[in-house]
Amino acid sequence: MVAVLALLPGCGAGPDQGRASSRDGPQAVAPAPTSASEGSVASTTGKPGATTAVADRLSGMPPPLDPTNLYAADGPGRLSQVVRGFRPLVYVPNSESSSVDVIDPETFRIVRHFAVGRQPQHVTPSWDLRRLWVGNAQGNSLTPIDPRTGAPGVPVRVEDPYNLYFTPDGRFAIVVAERLRRLDFRDPHTMKLRHVLPVPCQGVNHMDFSASGRYAVVSCEFSGMLLEMDVARRRIVGTLRLRRGSMPQDVKLSPDGRFFYVADMAAGGVWLVDGGKLALDGFVHTGAGAHGLYASRDARYLYVSNRGEGSVSLLSFRTRKLARTWRLPGGGSPDMGGVSADGKVLWLSGRYHAEVYAIDTSSGRLLARIPVGRGPHGLCVYPQPGRYSLGHTGVFR
Repeated sequence: MVAVLALLPGCGAGPDQGRASSRDGPQAVAPAPTSASEGSVASTTGKPGATTAVADRLSGMPPPLDPTNLYAADGPGRLSQVVRGFRPLVYVPNSESSSVDVIDPETFRIVRHFAVGRQPQHVTPSWDLRRLWVGNAQGNSLTPIDPRTGAPGVPVRVEDPYNLYFTPDGRFAIVVAERLRRLDFRDPHTMKLRHVLPVPCQGVNHMDFSASGRYAVVSCEFSGMLLEMDVARRRIVGTLRLRRGSMPQDVKLSPDGRFFYVADMAAGGVWLVDGGKLALDGFVHTGAGAHGLYASRDARYLYVSNRGEGSVSLLSFRTRKLARTWRLPGGGSPDMGGVSADGKVLWLSGRYHAEVYAIDTSSGRLLARIPVGRGPHGLCVYPQPGRYSLGHTGVFR
């Protein structure tokens, strides 16, 4: 059964979970911690500021359409010629069922189901937009999907592909091998291993790239740390330790390239990180279990999925404050997903409820609650606007 047209009323963020913020009010932006154990930094880079970052971009990286809005190519309907013939679908990896469900976004119904390797975590668009990859973490394989048809291909042997990213120049795929504590640089087409980068933390899982493409900020869930990775040299060059007990998750760059937003599942909100200094610049409380981060098609808001309380918060990129929060009627566990090509629907997996949510972005209304396999995780809405993919469930520029 598919439940449709339930209401997500706007409301304030709920109580925190784990290491709660000490600031009052859901819109408070906290000052950066100053103690040695919170917000401590070790960095060996001298990166350019936001005003010069684009001009000093990574060799081979396509220049941004608008240096003041790095998501300009991701606007409503701005589909690349490469993907315009692809059928719009929503791909859902079911981690506990070792399968993928494919949803028609018009009917909210499953139109294809197929088995993949053990514990699929995310479905990721390739840098050139021509293929999707299902990361089967415990199955040690990547299953390719032809987005023209939605059909799976022959799996490729890859160790521990918990997550998958691509360098901004398209030169490498980066397999995030969480269990093995490393980042594996691979050929973006064949997935042949080219370089192994061990990481000094536990639970490495998400990242995003700077405006210049020269470095990435990487989250380490179980160490409560962020790493700074030099993309060209393929080296870890800096670390940032968050508050004790933090569990950083998804990472997203601001449209102007000045800040990285980092969801913290234990603190119940989002850290603001100055990318030029690799230093904390504030904290916004959103809700329990803050997890996934997605930019709206007009680059005005950051959607934050609060998995622990069944809500989605909208954080204003302009004010860096919480604008509103939508709650799923009847609860839920919104996790990972993406925004439709026209920007009208936010799709999120319900990690602990074996379901997928389709949410109207103009009102917060729940359009559909779709039953899927067990443990749905990094679902991918495809195709999406953008010239190239940086990975995860769809980070485009």
